[in-house]
Amino acid sequence: MKLYTKTGDKGQTGLIGGTRVPKNDMRIEAYGTVDELNAHVGYLTTFSMPEMVSTYLSTLQNVLFTIGSYLATDQERVALHQASIVSQKHIEDIEKQIDILSDGVPPLEYFVLPGGAPSGAVCHVCRTVARRVERRLFDVADSYPVDQNVLIYVNRLSDYFFALSRYLTIAAGCQEVFWKDVRLL
Repeated sequence: MKLYTKTGDKGQTGLIGGTRVPKNDMRIEAYGTVDELNAHVGYLTTFSMPEMVSTYLSTLQNVLFTIGSYLATDQERVALHQASIVSQKHIEDIEKQIDILSDGVPPLEYFVLPGGAPSGAVCHVCRTVARRVERRLFDVADSYPVDQNVLIYVNRLSDYFFALSRYLTIAAGCQEVFWKDVRLL
């Protein structure tokens, strides 16, 4: 099988179910942004980190692929595959991970700026892309039904990456970067 199909050369692509849509369709933009986040998470996994974190990041990448599959399915034409469904357990798992990470760092007293350890800085990139994914999902939800579990899980992603940034920065022995009101300096 060749990697190129030539079916998208004129600005159209296919959803699961066969529907052809413009490449800038909001659903394509949404799952493309999910894919972008997954690529950033893949980069994050190349850093040294505790096994519990790398194990969960692998799970998270698979859930992101699930969300992409969900968004790529034209549910008016075909039923979702089981592999394209985000479950309540996915939400519970990410919330548990957020709690574990948050319990492993000092209480938050200041606004945190991106930086600190290199892996922590990449977490902030993931956090901001996760927020963009969420915005794209609400764009889609204005025109198409979007499962609540998908919306909730994506909302938790930015919290997860924020907590992970703090955790990895402190675990690396680096200092978090705190916001300072420059008017007072």
